[in-house]
Amino acid sequence: MSARSVPAFAGPDSQAAWRPGPEQLADGRLARFVREAGFNDVEELQARAAADPGWFWSAAADDIGVAWQHRPTTILDLGGGPARARWWGGGAFNHALASTEPWAALRPNEEALAWEGEDGAIRRYTWAELDRAARLAARRLASLGIGLGSRVGIFLPMLPETVVAVLALGRLGAIFTPIFSGYAAPAVAARLDAFAATHLITADGFWRRGAMVPLKAVADEAVALAPTIRRVIVVRRLAGSSVEFNPNRDTWWEAPGDAAAEKIVRVAAADTPAQPIDLVRSTDPESPYMVIYTSGTTGRPKGTVHVHGGFPIKAAQDLAHTFDLRAGDALCWFTDLGWMMGPWAISGALLLGARLVIYEGAPDWPDPGRLWSLVARHRITHMGVSPTLIRALRVHGDEPVRTHDRSSLRVLGSTGEPWNPDPWQWLFSVVGEGRLPIVNYSGGTEVGGGIVGCTLLRPIRSTSFNGPCVGMAADIVDSAGTPVRGAVGELAIRQPWPGMTRGFWGEPDDQLYLDAYWRRLPGLWLHGDWAATDRDGYWYIHGRSDDTLKVAGKRIGPAEVEACAVAHPAVMAAAAIGVPDPIKGEAIVVLCVPRPGVAWDASIAAAVAARVVHELGKPVRPKAVVAVTDLPRTRSGKVMRRVARAAFLGLDPGDLSALENPTVIESIGAAGSAEGHR
Repeated sequence: MSARSVPAFAGPDSQAAWRPGPEQLADGRLARFVREAGFNDVEELQARAAADPGWFWSAAADDIGVAWQHRPTTILDLGGGPARARWWGGGAFNHALASTEPWAALRPNEEALAWEGEDGAIRRYTWAELDRAARLAARRLASLGIGLGSRVGIFLPMLPETVVAVLALGRLGAIFTPIFSGYAAPAVAARLDAFAATHLITADGFWRRGAMVPLKAVADEAVALAPTIRRVIVVRRLAGSSVEFNPNRDTWWEAPGDAAAEKIVRVAAADTPAQPIDLVRSTDPESPYMVIYTSGTTGRPKGTVHVHGGFPIKAAQDLAHTFDLRAGDALCWFTDLGWMMGPWAISGALLLGARLVIYEGAPDWPDPGRLWSLVARHRITHMGVSPTLIRALRVHGDEPVRTHDRSSLRVLGSTGEPWNPDPWQWLFSVVGEGRLPIVNYSGGTEVGGGIVGCTLLRPIRSTSFNGPCVGMAADIVDSAGTPVRGAVGELAIRQPWPGMTRGFWGEPDDQLYLDAYWRRLPGLWLHGDWAATDRDGYWYIHGRSDDTLKVAGKRIGPAEVEACAVAHPAVMAAAAIGVPDPIKGEAIVVLCVPRPGVAWDASIAAAVAARVVHELGKPVRPKAVVAVTDLPRTRSGKVMRRVARAAFLGLDPGDLSALENPTVIESIGAAGSAEGHR
């Protein structure tokens, strides 16, 4: 193939909302990668990746410019089988050093990090400043006893210090666990205790919806329940605030005698270079750097172990080849460090030399245009959201969006849950003005990134994925592991990849990890999602397989029922749950959140039920369609259907610490009582 030829892509599609143009086909990162690897199109590249993952990840690492400390001599070791794959043999890689040192040398005065607080405060850092901040913070943390293998909890909102702490701990060879800043003390303590953390980095507080959140008080309560913590390191965020301070345990983020925390997180390039500290200069790529706990609703959380040469490289590769993120672009993903998209955005953006934009507060405070004002102020090129967030913002109309300049945007990203058509179309036509691709992206904490997504070399249809993420050997299989198309099956992965978890923390024999993903169909990773393709090859996620509804022996994904419900103009959001039924075994109840100003009545409920029957058939007619004030959801936007079901039936809902709105349980319980289910 000619070096100047353009890779082919899927042919004309009359149903596509977005189609690649000359910029993506000629100059996009994926187009160049396909061309330079010698393939005609991305399908050929994907076929080679599925057949030979070692070849693919070697080529991909070169394409995104991984800054090895020592280049690996082998790529993939399958001696322990695919579940225990090991990568980058003979090499050395430290994600933190690779995130700042190359760019501080090449582009020292260009912006690397921008932060905005909910109160309007803004701080910006060049590559030189961010690199120096990480060095100084590493020196400070080393003086507090943190070093190779230390276990540290980070319980912070999205602050500059959050990014700096991740980089400083990586430089020291320490391992951190990110903890959602909205957790209550018992959930924080459970993670610190399971991790046996010795240090906790937190803040005095932060802003959320115009109110001060007393984070240090929550941390104190958690530490009282976590006996392994020896030292608490406190970032000053709230000027003039006072916190309880234990001089035998607590210390400030800045060193004693420093005038302010800025001494660590903002140092002029002309300052005296940092003194040498005990950095881990040569890091085995298989060394753990992060343990991130899943937010299950029952049982204890599982700590997924991620390594320097895994999660960060997968994040950067996904951002390069799926989202077309380039050096100098600006990525903002609305998330928290405690969700995988927080560490993902930090590692992926910085490794690629892109500018990272982070925000502390609520996306609609003090007005529903806040998210779009961020785009304008910080010239964001790639903005990541969730369907739940867009549904919530859409009710305010178009004006809060159109008031703000969004011309810098090139790509919109989404993750967290399946879409329904109306909010997807609003994001596409109003926010994106019909010109921006929406990269739908689904994977998980255990994956280190995406399984399916939307490449920019193929057309994109509403609510869809246009294929597996580049390099992922994704498939949809039946109960025997046979590929299925045109029908719902289990989302599976047929080959290992660097970003996959290396197991669960504290489970040395790997049995829980193997049971969770690899043993139901030996040799296949089963992710726990139902998925399907249509006849044109577009992929769709139909919800978690453990959320599957089984009515009179027929399986159906809750997302299909919910899409019918939210298509009604009176319904803002919906969750489909299963309840016991003496005849069918399980019947469907649809919990609906009415749009503001809607007077819910029986006619609306009947219309929603009729639409479900029209779209999906009489066997899945809902037993009830019920109005509730809200749905239980995490701050990242995931609707927790199992929690909703437990609340509706009066069962133990399990751990509610991941919820942003735990008070909604009462409303759902009252609805269950009214329907005779408690």
